[in-house]
Amino acid sequence: MLFSPEKIHHDWFSNIRVDVLAGIVVALALIPEAIGFSIIAGVDPRVGLYASVIIAIVISFAGGRPAMISAATAATAVLFGTLVREHGLHYLLAATILAGVIQIAAGWLRIGYIMRFVSRSVMTGFVNALAILIFMAQLPELIGVTWETYLLIAVGLAIIYLFPRLTTAVPSPLICILVLTGLALALGIDIRTVADLGELPDALPILLLPDVPLNLETLIIVLPTSMAVAAVGLLESLLTASIVDQMTDTRSDRNRESIGQGIANIASGFFGGMAGCAMIGQSVINVKSGGRTRLSTFTAGAFLLFLLMVLGDLVGLIPMPALVAIMIMVSIGTFSWSSLNDLGHHPRRSSLVMLATVSTVVATKNLALGVGIGVLLSGIFFAWKVAQIFRVTSTLSDGGRNRSYRIEGQIFFASAEDFLDAFDFAEPLDAVTIDVSHAHIWDLTGVNAIDKAVLKFRKSGVGVEVVGLNEASATIMDKLAMHDRPDAMEKVLGHSMPPASAVQAPARG
Repeated sequence: MLFSPEKIHHDWFSNIRVDVLAGIVVALALIPEAIGFSIIAGVDPRVGLYASVIIAIVISFAGGRPAMISAATAATAVLFGTLVREHGLHYLLAATILAGVIQIAAGWLRIGYIMRFVSRSVMTGFVNALAILIFMAQLPELIGVTWETYLLIAVGLAIIYLFPRLTTAVPSPLICILVLTGLALALGIDIRTVADLGELPDALPILLLPDVPLNLETLIIVLPTSMAVAAVGLLESLLTASIVDQMTDTRSDRNRESIGQGIANIASGFFGGMAGCAMIGQSVINVKSGGRTRLSTFTAGAFLLFLLMVLGDLVGLIPMPALVAIMIMVSIGTFSWSSLNDLGHHPRRSSLVMLATVSTVVATKNLALGVGIGVLLSGIFFAWKVAQIFRVTSTLSDGGRNRSYRIEGQIFFASAEDFLDAFDFAEPLDAVTIDVSHAHIWDLTGVNAIDKAVLKFRKSGVGVEVVGLNEASATIMDKLAMHDRPDAMEKVLGHSMPPASAVQAPARG
């Protein structure tokens, strides 16, 4: 049962202490990210911070992947820049709400199953690209800074990696933030802090309706952005869910996650926030800090709100090197280092897919485009490989007038040309048998190849019999084949029908 007491306890209260601590760490790490993403979208920092609070809280109830963190993200923020510049904040809010509606519809249509078509090579490329992007996002805090900054980052990394050897009762990233903040204040080090990124909100988000005309013109303006945000958000969320699945050895409900992301974005839009999605960096922080249930995600959103409303001045004192050290840890932990060694052992096509995914994402900062390129290459390589497992053999009767062709493999768009090249249409014969009992016809191109073979033989006055069709192949042939139609010759071969010849109807066997 979805809401049984056992299910609720497992999803919320089976890991309370560690989940709460992990959520606190994530909340602190969300602040600079949310502010940065607001700047990318061209809006006030409050928009990104409010979005992170609302999305994290709502998704903890509505999402399909416990312990995954969703908030305002760069992947969605970059899509809002043009809309905000040309039409203003309220159109961003309207686009956010519409994107949520589209995501709910996608969940109801069970769009989560598209993840079956994302190969392991694409997934590895996605993870590696995100790790590189996370590190690159820290470069502004690493270039042209004082030596104290590098020292604090080094101390922070030492705490993160060495403190767990003493105890795992408290997440080491939280200790990193507390120690580095204390050092910076005690020593009076002049260092960039969270307060330097932008003004933090000091009031609760309020429910509001976007101030836009409810007409077709508004829909035309916001729909392209909404569709792009919905697609990119779902893609990143489902891929991140798969990564968290692997890290925790559990399974997520992808369709529920799609619907949950939509509900969270609608809520964000109505409370003055922009659209968001799952965040791989913060999700990794949460899981590595011990977060396992929905409570960790809820705590991240709720504690972020507490920090902004009650402890805003103290949060502003957190030195950026502390957060940079945490994100470097995330980058290192996210990257699949074994994939570098695998380049020399895995098939070259798989390695090429992985490298193409990484290169595209890093070059364009577009996760959807990178994954799309990877999936496309995977499909092309798979089709090419299947097309190679194809063979045609033939035997001639004792009289030399009847030939039987035996087809083995898959007949589809990638093998259709090899199929036709295997026949000698000029050979003087009385009859031809095309035996497809060890083959399967998959698509319209495969059917068309059968049509062409049959009609070319008929044009030469040769009788043709197709035998051995399995049930699925017979069904697609019955529906799409044209070689028994009166105008078949002209439509398929571009020639008019020759005089009638002794031709046998295709058999089903």
